[in-house]
Amino acid sequence: MTVPKCQSARIFLWTAFLACSATVSFAVDAPPVPATSVLHCPSLIDPVEGKLLGQTSIVIKGERIEEVVPGFVTRPPATAVELPRGATCLPGLIDAHTHITMEFSPSIYSDQLRLNEAAWVVRSTVWAKRTLMGGFTTIRDLSDRNYTSVSLRDQINAGWVPGPRIYSAGEGIGTTGGHVDPSNGLRMDLQGDLGPKQSIINSSTDAWKAVRQHYKEGADLIKIMASGGVMDISNSGENPQMTMEEMQAIVAAAHDYGFTVAAHAHGAEGIRRAVVGGVDSIEHGTWMNDEDMRLMKEHGTFYVPTVYTANYVTEHAKIPGAYPPQVAAKALVIGPQIMITVAKAYKAGVKFAYGTDSGVFPHGQNWRDFPLLVQAGIPPMYTIQMATINAAQLLKKEKDLGSIAAGKYADVVAVPGNPLEDIELMGKVDFVMKAGTVYKQNGTQVSSGALERKDDGAGIINALEF
Repeated sequence: MTVPKCQSARIFLWTAFLACSATVSFAVDAPPVPATSVLHCPSLIDPVEGKLLGQTSIVIKGERIEEVVPGFVTRPPATAVELPRGATCLPGLIDAHTHITMEFSPSIYSDQLRLNEAAWVVRSTVWAKRTLMGGFTTIRDLSDRNYTSVSLRDQINAGWVPGPRIYSAGEGIGTTGGHVDPSNGLRMDLQGDLGPKQSIINSSTDAWKAVRQHYKEGADLIKIMASGGVMDISNSGENPQMTMEEMQAIVAAAHDYGFTVAAHAHGAEGIRRAVVGGVDSIEHGTWMNDEDMRLMKEHGTFYVPTVYTANYVTEHAKIPGAYPPQVAAKALVIGPQIMITVAKAYKAGVKFAYGTDSGVFPHGQNWRDFPLLVQAGIPPMYTIQMATINAAQLLKKEKDLGSIAAGKYADVVAVPGNPLEDIELMGKVDFVMKAGTVYKQNGTQVSSGALERKDDGAGIINALEF
């Protein structure tokens, strides 16, 4: 085969570029290795046993916990970190339902057409920092646009920006006209015919392709839309929006690729199909009925209720112009129902994990579900278990996260008092450690966690000057 001269030239240039790029060295500092330290906790919550322990020392080496010892001990030459008298240590908190690369405002529907992707990414670095400083060292991100949370995850992991550990679902998977169809509301000539590459499916075959696309794009899990939703501009918030066959195909494909599946579902029928279809968690679950609860217990399906978001959208729906008319109408109906469902589901023995839907309300306020869960009749200790060991089990990361134990990541937060007596203290986190690095102490940021980068891009320029 003869290669055209122009194509041959392109191949030569590209090969030369790769060769030059391979020799470029950037002056980048290696991530600092956290020093060995001993954290002295006046008291500590053990969510596995559901107990409040007394004075406890946590011995930390690098990113991991080496020992957990009763009383205050020293391990020379390790540095002792003293927490204030009366403080209570907890494992780093986990929010199992966030949208870290977006945040609702009255202008968001037009912002999504007007703002470039880069604008959302830059804003997300601020939202990520606020979330971390609130004590949430790990989050699941359940639906973004163009896999922006995957990119944010990677940059946090690389040390460029501070933020929580992210497990990203990438784009939510929905159906034509459904809850995450991005063409909803556009004029007809702009809508197009979206398919599985854009996370819109209409068959079992589409479902397999969408999951495989998520694998290709680097997602950590799958999020599906089993019913209508509140914040899109369609008319129904509860109608089922996937067939049983579509759900089963998504779950089969997801489990083949090692993914868990989270299902947004408000209506009872959508919940039933999702649970029988094999999803790992039901998000929101507004009109969950007795049969749904029975099935969830039978299948071991987690419930992630997002109660503060429900209250938030209900109150904001009463403000003229805060939401489009369709959204306001759905919010006024769906919001108040979730508290009733949460109380019934807890009494029925459904297993809960903590999730907030942050992004629908301002990031950094992730703690606000705790008081409402207690108000719904859930004991304070169980709400903390929801946000620690239960959420870690939902992530299938309980060997690394969810409790303070030897071998796990050194994710530790503290509040100034006993949250089992005053759950509002969960909104006053004044110490944050993630993977052995202290980000907040005595209520003040002490580390950005970001690497100091010394390259000025000259290496890239030189690589092109061959």
